[in-house]
Amino acid sequence: MARILLVEDNSANTKLALLLLHRVGHEVQCAVDAETGIAMVRADKPDLILMDIQLPGMDGLSATALLKGDPDTAHIPIIALTAMAMKSDKDKSELAGCDGYIAKPLRYQELYELIDTLLARPNGRSR
Repeated sequence: MARILLVEDNSANTKLALLLLHRVGHEVQCAVDAETGIAMVRADKPDLILMDIQLPGMDGLSATALLKGDPDTAHIPIIALTAMAMKSDKDKSELAGCDGYIAKPLRYQELYELIDTLLARPNGRSR
């Protein structure tokens, strides 16, 4: 299965995501802020990133834009996670470079399908 980095500052959301991801055999590392997440991505090159949009300090969209602008990490698919399910948020996530978008609370079928789709594509893009 995949090595996934979860960047999420809410402990309840982290616990749910870990439960869902471990259930299907993914290896998961966690970061509670964007700066730590970026450092972990650069050091470990996960197969996929789940990025909360609203984080303390740097937000998830800024972190995504930095990672997508770096040739060493641009290929890694990033799924935006947000509690705000507004079309403008989805549009902003796409502009930042996110490869997918999921509204919280996480629904396991949607999460699994999007992860599988992105990991099956040669360049990780869902669009």
